[in-house]
Amino acid sequence: MKKIIIALFVLLTVSGCMSDLTNTPTKQVEMFLAKYQTLDEDVISDLEKLAQEEERFNTEQRDKYISIMKNHYQNITYKIKDETIDGDEATVTVAIEVIDNAKALAEADVYFNNNPEAFYDETDTYSESMFMDYRLELLESNKETVTYTLELTLTKNDGKWQMDQISETNESKINGTYIY
Repeated sequence: MKKIIIALFVLLTVSGCMSDLTNTPTKQVEMFLAKYQTLDEDVISDLEKLAQEEERFNTEQRDKYISIMKNHYQNITYKIKDETIDGDEATVTVAIEVIDNAKALAEADVYFNNNPEAFYDETDTYSESMFMDYRLELLESNKETVTYTLELTLTKNDGKWQMDQISETNESKINGTYIY
């Protein structure tokens, strides 16, 4: 009986230590970025909502965009560079490498500006759908990467570190659409 009590005490102590290991700013940032890499249901839900809001996409284009971004998220790599804690506030600096979607989108815009007739349909009318298809093709074939620095902030609430709302800038860096 004494061995069982000791084993239970050790188990509770170890599990308590394990929760302390995940309750650091760095670990919270790692868990946040892992949600993208593992295509967490919240990430996919946000992605699907964003694709639905894009009025220029047809159904097929929405599906293709979602597929492209899923691939993008799964290929995110990162390295934690620094963690600074000041009381109940923390900043974690991360170098994140993502597919450079901003470059592909800019390339599509340049091509469009120089060759608008390439997106005319059989009635010589501009086709937004043809241009969206072209943009998606460039995004899908793009393999170039870029490294950005993220400054992610966290706040300690009730003894637990929680990510603050990420900025639009950091969100665009994660999505590879940040224009520098």
